[in-house]
Amino acid sequence: MKKDEVDELPQDRVQQIVAVALSRTVLLTRAAACLTTAVVGLLVQTDGVRSAALIVVLLLSTAAGVAALPRWPTLVRSPVPLLAADAVLVLAVLGLSRGGMTYFVFAAGAAALAGAALGFAAIPLWTAQTVQGLVVCAVLLRAEEVPASLAGFLLAAPPAAVLAGIGTVLAKRVLTRQMSQTVALVTHAQRSAAAAERARLARELHDSVAKTLRAMSLAAVALPGSLRRQPALAEQLAGVISQGADAATQETRQLIEGMRLDAPEEDFATTLRRVCTLWSAETGISATATVAPVEPPVAARYELTRIAGEALVNVHRHAGATRVGITVSERGRGLVMTVRDNGRGFDVPFEADLAALQHRGHAGIVGMMERARTIGGSLTVESEPGLGTLIRVRVPVL
Repeated sequence: MKKDEVDELPQDRVQQIVAVALSRTVLLTRAAACLTTAVVGLLVQTDGVRSAALIVVLLLSTAAGVAALPRWPTLVRSPVPLLAADAVLVLAVLGLSRGGMTYFVFAAGAAALAGAALGFAAIPLWTAQTVQGLVVCAVLLRAEEVPASLAGFLLAAPPAAVLAGIGTVLAKRVLTRQMSQTVALVTHAQRSAAAAERARLARELHDSVAKTLRAMSLAAVALPGSLRRQPALAEQLAGVISQGADAATQETRQLIEGMRLDAPEEDFATTLRRVCTLWSAETGISATATVAPVEPPVAARYELTRIAGEALVNVHRHAGATRVGITVSERGRGLVMTVRDNGRGFDVPFEADLAALQHRGHAGIVGMMERARTIGGSLTVESEPGLGTLIRVRVPVL
């Protein structure tokens, strides 16, 4: 079943899936039990040909049923052909086993199969099977082929088949309810993830491309009035528009690349190691990732991946480092990610003041701090000239 099909999975489809799975289980269980009794019969009886034929019938019929149900699942929605074929098999097993234990086990499996396909609508069929089983018991007892001490067990076999059918119906209802709840949970999770993804994309666009386009729009509005009166200003506005277009293109590219960095289908450690490998291949600077076995929520891991990527970009642009290490560890009910380089370092403003950082050309750090705050975390910077830089992100994940 594909992930995008879960949201549209109707209740009758759920019931069909459960019925097919339960029917295959019944067929396999019945085959195992009947083969056991048939093999015992082959060992203790003198009519080995009949017992061997019974084993062949059991194997072929079970293989055919198990193979047919997944290929034609509508057999459980319109089960008359399936149950008719199984009724014929019941008679064949009756003839080959001469009313032995194999027959009663097979009949119980037939009742369970009818329950899986029809539910309590199988009551008439169960009644017919019970009557048939009691007739077989009467014939065996009259022929004195069964010891008197076993007569009670023999007479209990047909009603027990009905109980097997009822048990299957109840199991089908429970499994259907559980599967419906699972589908509902998966659907809710998918919708929540889609909503979070839309919110994340909207925030990214608002924080980058939208602001740039707004500035371009303002410049474009002022441009016509400046063409004749203030040519120099018009030239500047044209430059602003051109630079804005380039910036918007770059921001869009960075946004797309950033979203590609995080692949939710792979674990977080693999994602960070891939980010380091790609960056090292591009820059020639050694980068390693040591990640504890922790899986942050989707929103948190996306922001952490973007922070790690931005930190590596800053190292390449400003640090002059030869080595970078990323570590992720669990701390209480959260996690801590650090990015440490051996570059030239810098004087960090008091308490990493945002305005001071922006003024000194560290806008990337400001962006990382803002990303950490969006997921309820914090980011600190430790650095001294000549001693490299350490960026530490603390994020609650529980």
